[in-house]
Amino acid sequence: MRRRLKRILLALSVVIMLLLGTAVWYLWPYGPDATAVQAMQSDNTIKVTTDSYAIVIEPAHEPIQQIGIIFYPGAKVEPESYAPLARDFATLGYRTIIARMPLNLALLGENRASLLMKRYPDQPFVIGGHSMGGAFAGRFTASNKENENVRGLFLLGAYTDQPQTSHVLSVLASQDFVLDQQTYHRYRSNLPKTTQTLTIAGGNHAQFGDYGSQPGDGQATISRVEQRQQVVKSVVNWIGKIGQTKE
Repeated sequence: MRRRLKRILLALSVVIMLLLGTAVWYLWPYGPDATAVQAMQSDNTIKVTTDSYAIVIEPAHEPIQQIGIIFYPGAKVEPESYAPLARDFATLGYRTIIARMPLNLALLGENRASLLMKRYPDQPFVIGGHSMGGAFAGRFTASNKENENVRGLFLLGAYTDQPQTSHVLSVLASQDFVLDQQTYHRYRSNLPKTTQTLTIAGGNHAQFGDYGSQPGDGQATISRVEQRQQVVKSVVNWIGKIGQTKE
């Protein structure tokens, strides 16, 4: 009897260890690369502030663009990994807020933008995200379509599973093999007819951030910097077309 109990306890221990190991592997985040770490530093022109809910990267001095940017990171990607992108926006005058998500999963922080917008009650924002972050940014904009300070949604290597009624920008990459193309096209009808779409030739999924490579992704044929520059240009041009009124 004791021997049988010991075998059962041993088997349970092995199963628990395997489950714990799987959980640790799955939740192990993609951390920022050296470029992203450097982008987290404040200087005379850019101010970086951080707390347990967000990273704010913005111009150190006025003027600040009227419309701000809130960004949801991809699944298992630490928010600092998008600091170079946010810094490029800030250089052009945009207050950019990178949301921190519980366990680095946007599905656990879908409404984080609501909390962050309350810090700047007089400022309108566009909400965007990468991969899973884009999907849950889309859920936020869909459920907050009556909020006059939510001006639009931008998706980087992402789809939205909720119908959108406001301004949308969808940025894809030709070498992105992480984004499920069948799923993207299945939900394509959720995007309004006015959606602006850009496919970055030679870009891939991981280069929407600065956290290294990602399993299953395609091989980029352009640099990370070049892909980021194209993202910034497309988002800024799109925000400029939104203007001061909500669609």
